[in-house]
Amino acid sequence: MSGIDTMKEIEKLLRFLGNAGCRADLAPDKADGALRLSHPDGRVADFPGPVATEAASRGLLVDRSGLVAPTLEARSFLRRRRAAREEAMLDQHRAIEIGFLVEGETAEPVRINAAESPLSQFARMKDKSGAPWFADAALAAGERLARDFHFAGLQPKITPSYEPRFGDRVKAAPGAGVELKDNVVAARLRVARALTAIGPELSGVALDICCFEKGLETVERERQWPARSAKLMLKTALLALERHYRAGGRG
Repeated sequence: MSGIDTMKEIEKLLRFLGNAGCRADLAPDKADGALRLSHPDGRVADFPGPVATEAASRGLLVDRSGLVAPTLEARSFLRRRRAAREEAMLDQHRAIEIGFLVEGETAEPVRINAAESPLSQFARMKDKSGAPWFADAALAAGERLARDFHFAGLQPKITPSYEPRFGDRVKAAPGAGVELKDNVVAARLRVARALTAIGPELSGVALDICCFEKGLETVERERQWPARSAKLMLKTALLALERHYRAGGRG
């Protein structure tokens, strides 16, 4: 099938079939065993024979006495193709970097979108010797906290304080009448344990910058800290957070 994007042609074929399927005949004016598909709604289209053969070999369609219909796997195939296109479009606006977060005895690779991450700007900071101010593992720990925070639905409410008290008991809002999914509850517990582990003196700056995505100057102004002090406090918080995850994330 030289010159043919097989996967793209298979996708077009499956979309043409729809749910009902089509009658299939050999296209009289085409070579290579091209198929002419006649849809129940009156549409007609020709597809290269090798494309249909490849789709059938992948279990994406079945021929029932001249009626070609998609299989259940065809729906999953189309979803994967759509997801791949969406991911490719998003990647045009991303700057994906791979970091490693040590947890226990394993090192877990972490995908970081440097173009979006609130911590990406800190990866470029250097100390007086030219070494990175923030270790990669510390930044990865901050990214992990942010992921759990947003997945758990802990976005800030309009309150005077941005240092909520977290505990191991997790429940839905009063009157919500819904049960939280286990993975959401687990994420909330991970956030609670992480903030407890780094302590009340450091949890506030970790929340402000990693989760609420505030800038260093904003944190210093709101907390009335001296200039350039937030950078040091954040570094201390991230190092403590990284140690917590490296120890297994236990409370």
